[in-house]
Amino acid sequence: MDILKDFSLEGKVALVTGASYGIGYAIAKAYASAGAKIVFCDIKQEFVDKGLASYEADGIDAKGYVCDVTKEDMVQDMVKKIEEEVGVVDILVNNAGIIKRIPMLDMTAEEFRQVIDVDLNAPFIVAKAVIPSMIKKGHGKIVNICSMMSELGRETVSAYAAAKGGLKMLTRNICSEYGEHNIQCNGIGPGYIATPQTAPLRERQPDGSRHPFDQFIVSKTPQARWGTPEDLMGPAVFLASDASNFVNGHILYVDGGILAYIGKQP
Repeated sequence: MDILKDFSLEGKVALVTGASYGIGYAIAKAYASAGAKIVFCDIKQEFVDKGLASYEADGIDAKGYVCDVTKEDMVQDMVKKIEEEVGVVDILVNNAGIIKRIPMLDMTAEEFRQVIDVDLNAPFIVAKAVIPSMIKKGHGKIVNICSMMSELGRETVSAYAAAKGGLKMLTRNICSEYGEHNIQCNGIGPGYIATPQTAPLRERQPDGSRHPFDQFIVSKTPQARWGTPEDLMGPAVFLASDASNFVNGHILYVDGGILAYIGKQP
């Protein structure tokens, strides 16, 4: 028995939302290296174009679509085009997301709704669009990008934590409803990952010292560093492959050990 064959994604069609850069891009690259055909979407043509240029530079034949994943009609149209132009989606990664770091009392209801719409409603909409064809095919993989904030709270991220907590439970419910159709829905909960989105938290101070939040995260992480998008590649391939066919409704936290660690005594 060649166990490595179970990790192959050869011939699979993988749709990764928001994969022009950052975590989504790293996951798509990993899938491509495992043999998958890559399709991705982003909200603006300029983002899609930048993503396509990056994939081409890395030798990956990807196909990009402009799509607002909070709009059900646009998502349904995109999935129909993907099925016609590339094939039925075997693997969906709900990666597109936003965060607004605003204290709860300063956050408007509209700002709260916007985060919920992108981080929770959109994964529901995209999953709903691909599941019928997965049922017909008799197999499918859905990977939702959750967060440690689906387990923990922190100042200024009330909407994000609420959305990611909801996404964790949506993951479990998709498993519950569609597991009998051989569809596995799992989540990845990244820790603090060095991406453009988190760059402001790692900026050097005027005196050259590290950002206070940067110091805080490194001190709370047993591996004493931020994660990288590449740290998510292996877990993402596992959850998209046949190696995880009996793993369902699980959230795999890739956090360098933060959730297991109480921290050093001052």
